[in-house]
Order: sequence, then C-alpha cells, then structure tokens
Amino acid sequence: MQVVTISFFRYDNWASRLEALSQMARGRYALKTVPGLEFFKLLGTGSDEGFNPRPNVNVNAILCVWPDMATAKAGLKGSITHRTLRDHSCEAYTIYLSPTSARGMWSGVEPLKVTEKAEPGPLAVLTRATVKLPIALQFWKHVPQIQKEVAADPTCVFHMGMAEVPWVQQVTFSLWKGAGTMAGFAHGETPHGHAIRAAYGDHWFKEDLYARFKILEEEGTWEGGSPMALLKSDAKPAAPAPAAPPATEAPAAKEPAAEKPAKPTKAPKKSRGPKKSKVTA
Repeated sequence: MQVVTISFFRYDNWASRLEALSQMARGRYALKTVPGLEFFKLLGTGSDEGFNPRPNVNVNAILCVWPDMATAKAGLKGSITHRTLRDHSCEAYTIYLSPTSARGMWSGVEPLKVTEKAEPGPLAVLTRATVKLPIALQFWKHVPQIQKEVAADPTCVFHMGMAEVPWVQQVTFSLWKGAGTMAGFAHGETPHGHAIRAAYGDHWFKEDLYARFKILEEEGTWEGGSPMALLKSDAKPAAPAPAAPPATEAPAAKEPAAEKPAKPTKAPKKSRGPKKSKVTA
C-alpha cells in the first residue's frame, strides 16, 4: 500500500523562520538520500490559511511518497530535513494517507499509485497545478470568494494552500467529512465549480494533478488540536478570538457621606416649565 505523508511545521521566531527558508533550498539534497522515498516536494504556504499569494513565512510543509507505512515511519524518523524543521518549529503535524483516486502529473511524472478503494466517510483531497503565467492574475481573481466558501463549509475541517513556486505552482490540501459535500463544493454551482470549468475550458494549466486519499493516521497537533478528531465531531475549528482588552480596575467605591441634618421644608415654588435644552450638531 503506497503511503503519502504531508508534514506541516509552524515557526514563532525569526531564527527558526530563517532556518526553515534555508531548508527549503538545502533540504532537497538531503531528502534525495532518504531510503525508500519515491517522490517529495518542499512547499511554502500563503497567508490566510494559504489562499493568498502573499507568502507566509510562519508555515511550510513537506510532501513525501513512500512504498509502505513501515518505510514512511522509518524515513520520517531518519530524515535530517524533517528532524531539523521539527526541532525549530513550535508546532508540527504529519498526516498519513493512501491514494484512492489520482489523475494527472506532477513535474512530468505520475507519483501516485492507487492501491486502496474509496470508502464512505472522511477523505483527504489534494490538487496541484502549474498555472500559465499570462493567466495567473485571472486565476487569483477567483481565490478570495473560494476561500470564503471553503472556510464557511462545516464539512471541511482543514484546508491549506501551498506552493512550489509562488503564484504559478499551486497546491491545495483539505480534509472533508464526506465525498458528497466535497464534490458539491468542487464541481457544483459554486465559485470553485465555476473556476474549475473556466480553468479546463480555457486551458489555464500547463500541468495539473487531482487526488483523493484514505486517511490512515496522524502525528502531532495543528492549532493545538487534532484535525482527525474534527472529522468525527460536529464542530469546525473556531477562528482565533480577538485579544481581550487589558482589564482595568473598577473605581473604588466612595464611602457614604455623613448624613446632614434635614432642613425645614419650604412650600414648593410655582413651576416655570422645563428649561430649553441646547442642541448640538
């Protein structure tokens, strides 16, 4: 059974971010020596969960293809690149997958071999494309609305936009509670569906690949929790709450004033009516 792993790393200081950027350049040489590793990609991410052409230096990822689970486990444990990024990250997460359908090419090869049958229930989806340079602006014009749509979909519990080369070599990865709602989002009368029909009708891509996966297991956490656990729950990850304003001390209660002796009451004066209030613009 072929196994695909995607490892995500998050960084919270500039020394770690610089090391991660360095590994994006140097890591490919070390990864070529990992036993059993059939295919790999070092991927940057964009802002706003990846769906933004502005690079996000806080998160990057490595996709790897292995012949089986034992080789994948040993490879990730022994990979200098993975270990270096784990050591510099404040959070790391790896998901293990097996392809259930795949079509298309990546860097001129077909890296995925379908070895498992699709089953009802949760699934993972990966798309990648090399966008033709003259079409790039038209492609990105569709992205903000698609991002809003997927973020609002309660059946998509995780999504990340990545890239080999910013703006033109795009990768998306997402986890869904079921194939039905995912297909409706991808191909229905939705912003994503309209964009896909335009992309294939007008030949936006030089090369593309689309794949679905059975989800096998996970290691680590992302945003402090388990994406796989969200697949079994009715909740989506909540958006980070805005920082609360600093607490201020309540003014100290004043001591009650000493009672003054009551003055003798006078007969009420004749009312002159209410005074006119001033009007301010």
